[in-house]
Amino acid sequence: MSQEAMTEVDFYAACAEDRTYVRPTPKPKHHRQFHEEFWRPAQCQPHMSFLELGCGTGLLLFYLKEKGVKDFIGVDQEKKVLEFMPPELAEHVRIASIDDYLNSRGEKTFDRIALLDAFEHFPSIEGVALLEKLRAALTPDGRVVIRVPNMSSPWGVRHQFGDLTHKAAYTPDSIRQAAMAAGYGVKQSLPVRRGKAVKQFSQRLMESIAGKMLTESPEIWTATFVTVLAPR
Repeated sequence: MSQEAMTEVDFYAACAEDRTYVRPTPKPKHHRQFHEEFWRPAQCQPHMSFLELGCGTGLLLFYLKEKGVKDFIGVDQEKKVLEFMPPELAEHVRIASIDDYLNSRGEKTFDRIALLDAFEHFPSIEGVALLEKLRAALTPDGRVVIRVPNMSSPWGVRHQFGDLTHKAAYTPDSIRQAAMAAGYGVKQSLPVRRGKAVKQFSQRLMESIAGKMLTESPEIWTATFVTVLAPR
């Protein structure tokens, strides 16, 4: 094994040792977040089929189940996540690498595919290759929803460089480039807002004031952002 490969394995091992697993119990704030960041912008419906790549302990999967979705699959490399899920959720999870799952899925296709805090773990060239592969796993009207740290935001740096397993950095502009290279169009990119309403209001006010004072300001200010892609 090369020194480069050994370093990569060590980073992931260190992250695994430090990771805290939590049972998937969506709270009202999670419902609001998933509705605003996933369900509404991707125009989801309960009858659709869903795939989440890098599902962790299944918080989004639990949300989908509560929305009445029957056809959903989560993929994660870490077998330990199954210990934190109820059996009725764990039966929807496949323990495999993303590549291995996509290569073994057969003819199964999905209406919506989610990569929430996962896409940045692939170098940009591999990310484009992954998006190309996902096109074959989408239905004709399918969508891919990606959430990544926002490197055009003053607050995105902490999210991006706080994890040494992140291999690519994105802004709304560069995610459009990756999408175009893979044969997608961007339906929309939107901010990910956290915290209570008063803090969100304060941040929006600050963004508005700063935008008027600066000669250049970000398209999206928040530390992370969501992009909805559709094949062209």
